[in-house]
Amino acid sequence: MSEKDFIYLDYAAATPVSDQVFEAMKPYFSENFFNPSASYLPAKHVRRVYEDAKDELAHTIGAKGNDLVITAGATESINLAFTVLKNFKNANCLISKIEHASVCEAAKNFASEVREINVDKTGYLNLKDLESKIDDNTVLISVAAANNELGTIEPLSDIAEIVRKVRMDRLSRGIETPIYLHSDASQAMSLIDIYVSRLGVDMLTINSAKVYGPKGIGALYVGHGIKLSPITFGGGQEMGLRSGTENVPLLVGFATAAKIAKEHVNGNRKKYEKLSEIFKKTLVENLGDIEPKFLGNKKHQLANFISICFDGLDAERLIFKLEDEKIYVSTGAACAASKGQKSHVLTAIGLTDSEINGSLRISMGKMNDEENVKNAAEKLATIVKNEWERIHG
Repeated sequence: MSEKDFIYLDYAAATPVSDQVFEAMKPYFSENFFNPSASYLPAKHVRRVYEDAKDELAHTIGAKGNDLVITAGATESINLAFTVLKNFKNANCLISKIEHASVCEAAKNFASEVREINVDKTGYLNLKDLESKIDDNTVLISVAAANNELGTIEPLSDIAEIVRKVRMDRLSRGIETPIYLHSDASQAMSLIDIYVSRLGVDMLTINSAKVYGPKGIGALYVGHGIKLSPITFGGGQEMGLRSGTENVPLLVGFATAAKIAKEHVNGNRKKYEKLSEIFKKTLVENLGDIEPKFLGNKKHQLANFISICFDGLDAERLIFKLEDEKIYVSTGAACAASKGQKSHVLTAIGLTDSEINGSLRISMGKMNDEENVKNAAEKLATIVKNEWERIHG
């Protein structure tokens, strides 16, 4: 199916592999297929390619190659980060109420206690609530750089400052228990400037599938001195933290995609800000008396995200109607939608069941332009009006 045959507005779920990335990967599937751990010369060349790609990927977030553990994706990276809790008895962790399911589940499995940090109605973290929930057994705080349903960008540098003060306080009282800050930057990597030192994070999850790279590969940045435990065992690759033959083509693709994303962060932001305004303006103009509720934080939101609520309508029906028009959107996180679960993110920001059931997530990407965004907004408005008429008469 040609990209001209449909309008794709679900880039938060998956991005297509870019042509440049695909070309960079191809030689390592068939020609240079050697195992990087083998001892002969062609394999050593592949090992060098792997290490260079790792360095290139790390450089995009202001790190070094040996700071990264390469994984099979964001979920594995997040689980690996949470193994830091295994080193301490009675260790609790703090996560925001709107974290991705992988963070929520990892927290449940590794922490003796999970404390949830409140957010406001836009999904923006409550820093005072965070401070009040830290105690001397808090070892890990995990907050996404940007939420995967609302696009709300969280104040990581402010959180990092709180963590720094907690460390100083513990040292002054002779308490040796460390406290770390982890962030899942899967959604944010191609849309905001991600530097580990500026953010102040100790661990950072990044994900190839959201930056026009291949699916099935991610990475975890790990700060110096942080002790993690492997969750897979075998030949001891990735500094003993992630055994298994290194996936050279996918890492080459991820590094290439991350480099391209880094180079175009500002341009992408400006493009999506313009397209988002066109979409919203067109939608509102064509809805007549029906007023949509736009979710998220206007000041702190990824430029390509539009989260909309049509209270009283069924978002699933809207999605099916849009699909008939070859327009693809979602109700939120793909993993939750596939299970028919109510969004815990929208619940946390105070939406009613009726509002949650009528909420859509629009996320834009490189195949979108003014014409197809305007077309999608007009079609959505028509479908919403028809559904409103069907229900209310």
